[in-house]
Amino acid sequence: MPIKRKSPSHTASAAKKKAAKPRTARKTSAKTAPAPVAKPPLKTIVLAALDDMKALEVKVLDVRGLTDIADTMVIASGTSDRHVKSVAQRVVERTKEAGFRPHGIEGQQDGDWVLIDLHDMIVHVMLPRVREFYGLEKLWDMTVAKRAAARA
Repeated sequence: MPIKRKSPSHTASAAKKKAAKPRTARKTSAKTAPAPVAKPPLKTIVLAALDDMKALEVKVLDVRGLTDIADTMVIASGTSDRHVKSVAQRVVERTKEAGFRPHGIEGQQDGDWVLIDLHDMIVHVMLPRVREFYGLEKLWDMTVAKRAAARA
């Protein structure tokens, strides 16, 4: 004769387990989305990438009011053409990881001077001899006094 087994919900031990667990009230409010993580500023990302790759003589220039193409210009040097290419590549990688897509990259084949257009910021990575020849700091570095004199 087959033995009838009772389901666990009818046994005394199952009843005790159910009684021991307090019921929690269901939430009736709508699910809330997780708080968005704030992106670090582009300038911070670029400077960290340059520092990580040991770029030399990094200079940040505020070019607002001088040109409409960008707000900030960063100029850095590398020790060799391979170093210049590597520094520029790291800047591109880090900015892409942070959600900033470069608008254009020029000069990566030669490695003498690589220009990275990041919309509001332009990054120049170049060899010291090229940097000295073109003198971008002299061209774009306008202090407040120089700006006032230029407008007058």
